[in-house]
Amino acid sequence: YCMDSKAHRGKFDDEFNWLLKEEVHAVLKQLQDVLKEASRRFSMPTPGLESQLKQENFILGSSTMDQVKGVLTLQGEALTQADINLKVAKNSHVLHFQFREDKHWKLQQIQDARNHVNQALQLLNSRDESYCFKTGAEVNKLMDAVMLQLTRARNRLTTPASLTLPELATSGLMKMFTPPMPGDVMVNFYINLSKLCLTVYQLHVLPPNTTKYFKPAGSSVLHSPGSMFELNNNRFEVSHVHKVECVVPWLNDTLVFFTISLQLCQQLKDKVSVSPGNNSARLHLKGTFLIL
Repeated sequence: YCMDSKAHRGKFDDEFNWLLKEEVHAVLKQLQDVLKEASRRFSMPTPGLESQLKQENFILGSSTMDQVKGVLTLQGEALTQADINLKVAKNSHVLHFQFREDKHWKLQQIQDARNHVNQALQLLNSRDESYCFKTGAEVNKLMDAVMLQLTRARNRLTTPASLTLPELATSGLMKMFTPPMPGDVMVNFYINLSKLCLTVYQLHVLPPNTTKYFKPAGSSVLHSPGSMFELNNNRFEVSHVHKVECVVPWLNDTLVFFTISLQLCQQLKDKVSVSPGNNSARLHLKGTFLIL
């Protein structure tokens, strides 16, 4: 709708100032509440009180004819116990491994995601209710910084690290088990979305005269049968791959909270993406378009 340009400008300024003073802080409060819930899901222990953090047991299900079965114990970001049975393909013999009692395996993805959530909260806490935003650009800058942390947090849970087979073979994870893993078995744990995944690789040694067709595999989250690598002057090929996983409900919660938070940030950016000095701007407020 049209109106006298001065009156329109005054109306626009009033609406925009109301937005900066009231609406922005209301959204920031919403964001804080959602991210506090996300942070609470990661439930980090207070130093010295680690034992009070809840231990959760997860049974690993398999789609590969029950070659691998196991129970994993998760305490916050740490795998405190892994109990794994592996049925060896060639003779149906069952191997049993578990973590040594003095060992915990930290899941770096969870730790990193939690740190990014806490950084997002710190950014929001730096602008309390008494803070007066002067421009839409200032709000945008804060939202961009928060969204960057939230995107990084989400990416840590949705994008497991790619590793080469030699990196897996020499990983500290291989020293976690009792009895020790045999030389022809390798394992890897990682988070993918809301799932805790275990991959078991069975290997066989290639004879020395296989130079013609030997082709080392690169980095991957999941290597396929037939992948080759060299370690300590021996050449290996992956003969069998077993992937088992379980859903961790609170990880699913955090991913939902990330999505809600990113939407809130984007909606606020859309609302303040104009400034009173922009003659061709449109400000969407309360379902009404004011056109300058």
